[in-house]
Amino acid sequence: MTHSSSSSTPRFRLAFLLNPYAGLGGPEGLKGSDDISDDLRARNSRSMARAKRALAPLLTQQDRLSLLAAPGVMGADLLQDMGFADVTVVGTLSGESYTSAEDSERLAHELAESGIDLLLFVGGDGTARNMVNGLSSEHREQVCLGIPAGVKMHSAVFAINPESAAEVLQLLLKNGLVDLREQEVRDIDESLFRQGQVRSKYYGELWVPEVGHFVQQTKNSGREVEELVLADIAADIVERLDDERYYLIGPGSTPKAILDELQLEGTLLGFDVLHQGELLATDVNASYLEAFLEQHTDQCTAIITAIGGQGHLLGRGNQQLSPNVLRMLGQDNLWVVATKTKIKELEQRPLLVDSNDAELDRALSGHVPVTTGYRDTIYYPISCGL
Repeated sequence: MTHSSSSSTPRFRLAFLLNPYAGLGGPEGLKGSDDISDDLRARNSRSMARAKRALAPLLTQQDRLSLLAAPGVMGADLLQDMGFADVTVVGTLSGESYTSAEDSERLAHELAESGIDLLLFVGGDGTARNMVNGLSSEHREQVCLGIPAGVKMHSAVFAINPESAAEVLQLLLKNGLVDLREQEVRDIDESLFRQGQVRSKYYGELWVPEVGHFVQQTKNSGREVEELVLADIAADIVERLDDERYYLIGPGSTPKAILDELQLEGTLLGFDVLHQGELLATDVNASYLEAFLEQHTDQCTAIITAIGGQGHLLGRGNQQLSPNVLRMLGQDNLWVVATKTKIKELEQRPLLVDSNDAELDRALSGHVPVTTGYRDTIYYPISCGL
């Protein structure tokens, strides 16, 4: 880290870089945000809103900060709108209609060149890849932290949620003891992802400040799950299905086993609507679910699972369950399924929720039944990471 030679405590040099389009594809069920439409790009609010949640607690600690930011919509505009008084703008945008991955890579490099303690970036796995590419070997030891705002976040360089990022930042400002670890950046091929194929690839590592439970684990991909365990879970759920209800079958191999048990062809990576043993719709998005729930109030149950390794139950890969959808469903209408192996691998860490609504996340925290086999259920905690 870079420090002043002054005898007084130096200001913490925090650089801020925002991908304004991160996560826009998630609620639409697009599996990523690389190829989103111009109309979606015009709604660049998700990543900005999440950035504000992480940065707001720092407004009262500006005397401890030296803020640097990428220009315009990639950082400086948001900081100035929030009321940060002294922001040094680094670099320029390419001048195109929309910002690009090349902008992120170039600006990450220029911010690191400015001599910073931490590069705080907002985005998903694609943005994390941009950080790796931009920092390259010349700045490979630059400390970074991601505010999660993308559709898919398999990399272990993100805080659990925006508030957790704020906790890490505040501890750094207080000169607290914070570990540094090299963590993997991974991403998947979005074109193959849309076809139902998960191909995760390692792109490098970033140095990340790590404080207890505030930074997420790497997504555990490619691990085999015993077919018999999945079949047992599926058999239990199928026995409990009520012909009067509609079921929203979420992404992942464990919910997919339920459709396999019913000999139905659904989607591995999205939400399907099940009723009376038949699929009414497949791979639906948040807008569809909101409209459907308005017509079928108190008649729907969502069946979801956690991501292996990191334990996220909501907010990673199932963003079709938007805050509005979750409120319409109600917590009692969320069925959680997971193998005991997946739960044990959390090493007593809770399941995590990051719905993009901090108040809702707090309301969802507590304990929840988890179906782990045939007539086998455990009671397990859920946390918003605070």
